[in-house]
Amino acid sequence: MAIKTLFRCTSCGYQTSRWLGKCPECESWNTLEETQPEPPRDSRRAKRHRDGTSALRLSDIRDGAPDRLPIGIAELDRTLGGGVVSGSLILIGGDPGVGKSTLLLQAADCIAREGKRVLYVSGEESARQIKLRANRLGIQSDGVYLLTETCVPDILEQAELLKPDALILDSVQTMLMPDVTSAPGSVAQVRACASEMARLSKTSGCAVFLIGHVTKEGAIAGPRVLEHMVDAVLYFEGERRQSYRVLRAVKNRFGSTHEIGLFEMTERGIEQVANPSDLFLSDQARGASGSAVFCALEGTRPMLVDIQALVARSPLTNPRRTIDGLDAGRVALLLAVLEKRAGLRLYDQDVFVNVAGGLSISEPAVDLALSVAVASSLRNAPMPERLAVFGEIGLSGEVRGVSQTERRLAECARLGYTRALAPQSSLRGARIPESMDARGVSTLAEALVVLQSTDWV
Repeated sequence: MAIKTLFRCTSCGYQTSRWLGKCPECESWNTLEETQPEPPRDSRRAKRHRDGTSALRLSDIRDGAPDRLPIGIAELDRTLGGGVVSGSLILIGGDPGVGKSTLLLQAADCIAREGKRVLYVSGEESARQIKLRANRLGIQSDGVYLLTETCVPDILEQAELLKPDALILDSVQTMLMPDVTSAPGSVAQVRACASEMARLSKTSGCAVFLIGHVTKEGAIAGPRVLEHMVDAVLYFEGERRQSYRVLRAVKNRFGSTHEIGLFEMTERGIEQVANPSDLFLSDQARGASGSAVFCALEGTRPMLVDIQALVARSPLTNPRRTIDGLDAGRVALLLAVLEKRAGLRLYDQDVFVNVAGGLSISEPAVDLALSVAVASSLRNAPMPERLAVFGEIGLSGEVRGVSQTERRLAECARLGYTRALAPQSSLRGARIPESMDARGVSTLAEALVVLQSTDWV
C-alpha cells in the first residue's frame, strides 16, 4: 500500500491530506509543505510503563537553583540569565552572515578553557573551513571537538562516546533523521531532529545549542512548535552595514525574557560592548535641535540612547513619516497627541524619526523623549545640556509613570547627566541622585513649558 502524502503547515504544524493556499488553523498563506507521514513507533505510554516512571509529589521533588555553566562571555551569560543551565536546549536564530556561528565558536572556546568538553557539529561547513575561522579568532583550545555530520543518529553516537558538557548544532535545518522520509529542513525533519536533541540534553545533562535559519519575515524557519520545544530562544540581530549586534532573548525558562546582549563585529571576531550608553551617545551632536537622550531599560540593564527627530515643511499633499527603530503606529499616535494636546502644527510637515546606533526600542517609556525631540526640531530649539528624558504619554496628553525610575536616574547620573525630565508619579518617593535636578511633569504641555524655562535653557 502506498504511503499517503500529507501537507503540514510550517508555521503551526496543521496537517491535511490536500494542499491549501491558506492554512485553516493559523491563516498563514503558502505555508503548507508536502511531507511523508512518520513510520509507526512504539507507544510512549507503553515505554513509560516499561521504564517504571510514576508521578511524584511536588513536595518530594528536589528544589533549588538550577546548575549553571558560565560561558565566559558576559553579554551572552547575561542574556541567558547568568549562564547556560545544564541539560537545557537553546535555539539561536538570525539572518545569514550576522555572526551566529562565530559567536558560538567563541563560546565553545570559552567553555573549553574552563576544562569542559564541547562538541561543535556542522552540517554546512567542512572541518577545514571551521579550522580557518578558529585560527582567525585565535581559538586553540584542546577541549573543542569538531564533527561534520548531518545524520542525527551518528551525532548522538559521537556524543555518547565523547560525553560533552555542551553541544553546538549548526544548523538544525541541515540535520537528517533517516527514519523520516521527508527532505532536510522540512517540518517533520526539523521537529524530529529537535526532539532527539531535547532527549539528549535532558538525559545526559549536556547543554545543546541549536543554530536556526530565519525566513524573510525574520522568524525562525521550520515549524512554530520548534520554539515551544526548546528552553530558550535567542535572536541575533544586526544590519550588515553596521558592526553592532544585539542578542535578544524572546523566551527563557530559566531567566528574564527581556534581557539583551550587545556585541560588535570586528576583525578579531565578535567582541562584547561593556558600556552601551557610551556606544550609543559617542557621536551625539551637541547643541542640535531634534535630539533627546532617553534612558531605556532592556531587561535589567539601563542604557542611554539618542532619539533623533527631523521636522521639515512638506511640499507633498500627504507629508512623509519615516521611522527607524520605533513602532510606526506609536509614532503616528504621538504626533496626533502633539497636535491635539500641545497645539503643534504637524499636519503639513515631513517627520523623520531615528534611534541612533541601529537599536530598536519598543517600551512606551520612550514616548516623552520622542515627543520633546519632535517639538525641538519643529521649533528649531536645542534641548538643554546634559538632560535625559523618559515617560509614557496617554491619548489625553497625560504623562504616565514608568518602572525602574531609580535605576534609570542612577544610570543618567553615572554618565554625568545632571538634569532629568520624568513623570511626576514616578519621581514621587523615588531616591534622586544628589547631583541631579529631576523635574516631574504630569502632562505633555507642561513638559514643553519646563523645557523652555530660563533656568534650563
